[in-house]
Amino acid sequence: MIQGSNISRVLLLFIAFLFCATFTLASSPASFCKCTCFSNSTIIPLDPDKGDSSFHNVLNLMSRDADSLDEKRAGNYRSLSCNDCNRKFCLGYDLPTCKGAKEDDVFTTCFQRDSRKDEAIVFIFIIATGSLLVWAVFRPWVQKWIEAVRERRSYIPVSDSPRL
Repeated sequence: MIQGSNISRVLLLFIAFLFCATFTLASSPASFCKCTCFSNSTIIPLDPDKGDSSFHNVLNLMSRDADSLDEKRAGNYRSLSCNDCNRKFCLGYDLPTCKGAKEDDVFTTCFQRDSRKDEAIVFIFIIATGSLLVWAVFRPWVQKWIEAVRERRSYIPVSDSPRL
């Protein structure tokens, strides 16, 4: 029984660690500005100083010359918010799709991606659900094994017959 309590303590500490990790990994949601000039759209990350956002990396891979443009523009802009996502911002960003566009031709939309805390909660839910499904599959075999171990460890009298 001592071994069982140690396992439950370790499991409890692991769950507490995961719970605390969600708070340390939590960050504010990443903001993006969608600039639509004529019928062409471009998504611009508004907080580039936060670094390695996976969505930002995907956007960089999809655009042709994003690295050179981002380096040129990184010094020009501070960390931005959705308040800065307007027509003047999109025209001042020198987007190739907005060449020759006037302010009436530009439409902007600001949106946010989920925070890391939201992602962690979803992953914990998926892991917990998957673990419960695995336990449901293996439970009959584990219970038979536990019963066999208990029977071997229990005291069984040799016989109830009186001594001669």
